Amino acid sequence: MSLKAQLEAIIYATESPVTLEQMVPLVKDSVIAENGPQEDAEVKSRIRAALEELITQYGAGERGIEIRQVAGGYRMSTKPEQHDVVRAFAKSLKPPIRLSLPALETLAVIAYKQPVTVPEISEIRGVDSGGVIATLLDRKLITTAGRKAVIGRPILYKTTKEFLLRFGLKDVNELPSMEEFEKLVAESFQSELAPAGEGESLSAPEAESHSAEHDTDETAEIPAFGSENVAKEDEHLVHSSGEKEQDTKQSDDLEHAS
Repeated sequence: MSLKAQLEAIIYATESPVTLEQMVPLVKDSVIAENGPQEDAEVKSRIRAALEELITQYGAGERGIEIRQVAGGYRMSTKPEQHDVVRAFAKSLKPPIRLSLPALETLAVIAYKQPVTVPEISEIRGVDSGGVIATLLDRKLITTAGRKAVIGRPILYKTTKEFLLRFGLKDVNELPSMEEFEKLVAESFQSELAPAGEGESLSAPEAESHSAEHDTDETAEIPAFGSENVAKEDEHLVHSSGEKEQDTKQSDDLEHAS
């Protein structure tokens, strides 16, 4: 991969402006491989020159985005003339789905054990899961899959195409291991869980313990697993001012487990 291609990928993937000093150690080996052993000052000079070429290329009229120097670093932004169309697109996007920890746990059981019944889900979770099933159905993340051929013929549940879209998966075979899923959910709740009590935040283990007694209203965004989510996500769209437009995230009231 060429030096400019590497720099372009780094700037594209970053959320905050990335500085020249941050990029130098990342691409230094490529510069040396292309040009032979060089002093650090010369390596930095070549990288700066490649950045200037990139900025010039993105400044061309046929480009919809540009590379701007912001707060001492570099970041991609939409050009001022594209402001209206980007704003319209951002408003058309689906808002992120936020689920309670019990709802995420229930969804995980369905994803990995599908098709599965509510009693089976409740047995795995150790708590009644009937309440959150309606929430997952309402958000079209799960659907019915017939009835199980046992006494009482309980309804079977499975995940939907919407589930695959929201999690960035080609199919359920791309799901990470259960251990990886639990780690992602725990990290999501550690960073996004609303404060509990007076200024205290629940840690992931505490949140899990809390949910074992009853379903809570505390929510976190569903984690994305697909490879397309590794790079820039929808909320990273940048407008002409070079700043990101952050739509207010509103979450629906989640139903409690009975």
